[in-house]
Amino acid sequence: MAEALDGTPGRLVRHDGHAALVWSQDAVTSLPIRPSVPDLAVGDWVIVADGRIVDLLPRSSLLQRRDPSTGLGQPIAANVDIVGIVCGLDRPVRTGRISRFVALAWHAGASPLVILTKADLQADLGAIEDEILASAPGCEVISVSAQEATGLADLLERCSGKTLVLVGESGAGKSTLVNALVGRMDAATGSVRAGDHKGRHTTTSRQLYVLPNDCRLIDTPGMREVGLATDAETIEQGFDDIAVLAENCRFRDCEHDAEPGCAVRAAIELGDLPESRLRRWAEFREEARGAELRADVAARRKEDRRKGRIVHEAQRLKRGRRTR
Repeated sequence: MAEALDGTPGRLVRHDGHAALVWSQDAVTSLPIRPSVPDLAVGDWVIVADGRIVDLLPRSSLLQRRDPSTGLGQPIAANVDIVGIVCGLDRPVRTGRISRFVALAWHAGASPLVILTKADLQADLGAIEDEILASAPGCEVISVSAQEATGLADLLERCSGKTLVLVGESGAGKSTLVNALVGRMDAATGSVRAGDHKGRHTTTSRQLYVLPNDCRLIDTPGMREVGLATDAETIEQGFDDIAVLAENCRFRDCEHDAEPGCAVRAAIELGDLPESRLRRWAEFREEARGAELRADVAARRKEDRRKGRIVHEAQRLKRGRRTR
């Protein structure tokens, strides 16, 4: 990243292609983006000078998913502290999908938080929360109902002074939750199909809101596909229960498949570890390894294009000085 130019810092509220809404000096302004600036994400801190965005400041975290067309990470939100994984209780809770978001949160350097919406539709919340905690150790769970305004105070307290990004599938209740937290009808809401409880994509762009308790809330469109933009090492972090068991395997490079003396397999046979969790670990690790290999080539091509834009911008500025 280039050294930051002189200017005013601001935070990206919404990205509109070649321009962006930036919150700076207590005002939100739409500004063009200098071509040489790296790809931006909502939540980024940037430098504003001469009426445009001229540089990107270092990120504390970056939440991203894998772009299936390139294998590279596709930015979702930057400088986030908490990834709120929103699941609607008007449909079955998919622990595999939750685990994918949890892996992305750990890789981003943020804390995962499962937010169960429409809690008024479920009588046995405890069993669902226990199932999620068993499938994603180290994750927190909060149940809320925007309609009855329950659980919202707990969520606000948990996220006070932090940046929270909401992710999840369409119809999970993200926009309704945003409206309840923001306190005004800013985010569009839509109905859910009665047959399969699938929602419409009512949120079409990522946007940052400021809540009264100094929480920065980032809403995102619904995601049908959650490709892992992470590495094998981060996958291990999300499955630390398996990592602890693996320390007692006979072989250091044990794949926990059919090797003799496998402590992980022994734990499954004893009922101490669900076999589904081991299958998920193997699936995620294989996907992360594949993404790393594809990203190597794609990252080099992307960097070449970025350097080309910088050279083009420098030549343009040089021609401009000559004509003065």
